Amino acid sequence: MIVGQIQFYPLTLTILVGMLIIVLLLIASALISGSEVAFFALGPRDHEEIRLKKGRGPRTAMELASHPDKLLATILITNNFVNIGIVILSTWVINEIVDFSSNAVLGFVIQIVLITFFILLIGEVIPKVYASRYSVRFALFMAVPLKTLELIFRPFARILIRMTSLVQKRLKDAKANISMDELSHALELTGEELEDEERILKGIVKFGNIDVKEIMNSRVDIVAVDIQTRFRDLLNVLLSSGFSRLPIFIDDLDNIKGILFIKDLLPHFHKSDSFRWQSLIRPPYFVPVNKKINELLEEFQKNKMHLAIVVDEYGGTSGLVTMEDILEEIVGEISDESDEEEVLYTRLDDRTYVFEGKVLLHDFSKILELPDDLFDIVRGEAETLAGLILELKGEIPEKGEVIEFVGFTFKVQEVDQRRIAKIQVNLPKSDNEE
Repeated sequence: MIVGQIQFYPLTLTILVGMLIIVLLLIASALISGSEVAFFALGPRDHEEIRLKKGRGPRTAMELASHPDKLLATILITNNFVNIGIVILSTWVINEIVDFSSNAVLGFVIQIVLITFFILLIGEVIPKVYASRYSVRFALFMAVPLKTLELIFRPFARILIRMTSLVQKRLKDAKANISMDELSHALELTGEELEDEERILKGIVKFGNIDVKEIMNSRVDIVAVDIQTRFRDLLNVLLSSGFSRLPIFIDDLDNIKGILFIKDLLPHFHKSDSFRWQSLIRPPYFVPVNKKINELLEEFQKNKMHLAIVVDEYGGTSGLVTMEDILEEIVGEISDESDEEEVLYTRLDDRTYVFEGKVLLHDFSKILELPDDLFDIVRGEAETLAGLILELKGEIPEKGEVIEFVGFTFKVQEVDQRRIAKIQVNLPKSDNEE
């Protein structure tokens, strides 16, 4: 059949099968594109909701979410294969149905513009809008198919991840070198007489490379209150803690409901136990453990906040970080008249110290003037000295047990139930002493 100058050919079974495959590929593209938004839009509460569910889907979803690089590589590779298949098949089907040799412009519009429009609308825009609203439901639905695709495209994903990591490393190193050169020059200009300024500049040099987990107050040190606590009991906790802000949780610390400001309570101190203090709770601010503190400082300033709850990859509470914790990395320890000095270590002699097990490895390295990356090979996920000992030993050590590493001798002095309370540290001998 000829319409105007364009010739149409009859539909065959092969063409109909091709059309059906195109429809299936469009559906696959929509599901894959929606998965990207669904998984990367999951917040701490969504992770907790999925973690509490039972079945293969929730377990697979948590596994995929814990490896975002592999997940993103799988999604991108699959989506590209699917979209390329749609373009090739669509072009073939159109050429089999219509002859555009007499009107090349119209052929270009239909084959390129129209196909691209359908891919964007059906395969990208609509599913991503839906997935952003129902991220948990979409993630659970696509968890098992994505895991299967991850296994199929694993070789391609590995290549993509390695290439991406290489590029990121090069860019990061280049950026770090520029910053280090500029700040090193600033340090030279300060001279020996300006010790305070030099210390601050040294803090700035390392500032952009510090993760929140290195400076946070760990979970075991958080003073928090259950939302069911009576008003008078709450006041007692506030007075004894001395803090101006307290996290409020439901059932346990992994379910932080909000933050209570003491200044919000001041007008209500005289009220009885029946006062509903829960109405004063402000929304919490969550940050991941691997967030850089320079980025968090900007967010604090932008949102006019002073405290954030640090969560792990599963949405569980790892610790708490404040504006003061961040600023102390530049200017040093900040204390006021109400602060009680916390003794984290005792120096016995030039080479022997006794540290609290809860001291952060970041602070441990600063106190002993050690390189920040000295324990990176063995520390794993550990952020405290006690955690490092557990990584080195592989189990909870007994009191008096000795562990050695790169010249350091760690002797467990006190064990409190399942925690290492105190550790004696003997520094390596210098070349002059050997």
